[in-house]
Amino acid sequence: MAFIKINKQNFFHNLSQFTNRTGSKDNIAIVLKDNAYGHGLELMAQLSQEFGLTQAVVRTYKEAKLIKPYFKHILILGDKAVKDDSLSFALNSMEDITLAQKGSNVELKVDTGMHRNGVAMEEIEEAIKLIGKRELNLMGVMSHNRSADELSSELFWQQKNFQKAVDVTILYNNNNFKNLRFHSFNSATSLRLPCNKESIIRLGIGAYGYSHLPSIYETIKLKPVLSLWAKRVATRELKKGQRVGYGGEFIAPKDMTISTYDLGYGDGWMRSNSLKRFITSDGLPILGRVSMDYIILESSKDEVCIFDDALKAGEQLETISYEVTTQLDRDIKRVVT
Repeated sequence: MAFIKINKQNFFHNLSQFTNRTGSKDNIAIVLKDNAYGHGLELMAQLSQEFGLTQAVVRTYKEAKLIKPYFKHILILGDKAVKDDSLSFALNSMEDITLAQKGSNVELKVDTGMHRNGVAMEEIEEAIKLIGKRELNLMGVMSHNRSADELSSELFWQQKNFQKAVDVTILYNNNNFKNLRFHSFNSATSLRLPCNKESIIRLGIGAYGYSHLPSIYETIKLKPVLSLWAKRVATRELKKGQRVGYGGEFIAPKDMTISTYDLGYGDGWMRSNSLKRFITSDGLPILGRVSMDYIILESSKDEVCIFDDALKAGEQLETISYEVTTQLDRDIKRVVT
């Protein structure tokens, strides 16, 4: 089966870059949702702990339970709140408040302009009162920025809205909930704005080596952490004019040596890349269609690197680095180098 290499040195480099911006490892919550953006949930949790991070962010309670031994605190973005001292749960709606288990730690998400999740600005007072009535432990207030990685002033508009949410929360909290934290910084926001005064930044794609900011922005040097590799299954001599793969789309322009490699859309590698000839990081075009379990390359190497930079791979595939990495199968072996 194909395999993935995780570059520990690059991961630690990226975390160090953001630590320099926050001033402390304690102010970074590493986002490990969706199998750590395809890098491997438990593996990246272990490496994060080794680096010295104490907080994480995941999508589900199931994910949180798998990595609890590695962190002091974990924020869960999308699951029903239950009582657990080392976890807190994002409340994405008024309904989430009513469904939360008594005594659970919660963080109120406010919709500051993305219009995806979160209570409306005008619902904050009602939400805080209901949280108190339901005997929940409010730990923080949070939001998410919709355009931080675009050449736009919308980030500043949303940050002003979030500050209003902070002010309203403080006004109506009336000191009922102590030591509230307020956070809205994702990777892109942390690259654009000073973040040394933030209680936490939720560090996602930046930790894995990618910035989607337009080149006009000055940014820090990040290094890709993940590379995808495939192993040779079979080699054959192809004669000029012979066709390979489903539909015989590729016609050999000359006599050539080709090999089948153990990667396909069953492993999370997009079949759509056959519409354009994807060029691997070794400079090898994929010949013909991607199969469920195989691709064909003009090579006899035992192992080939398919990509070592998901941003560049995404540009070829006309998508984003997030999609390239997160759809990689969880069962693909991941090894640390």
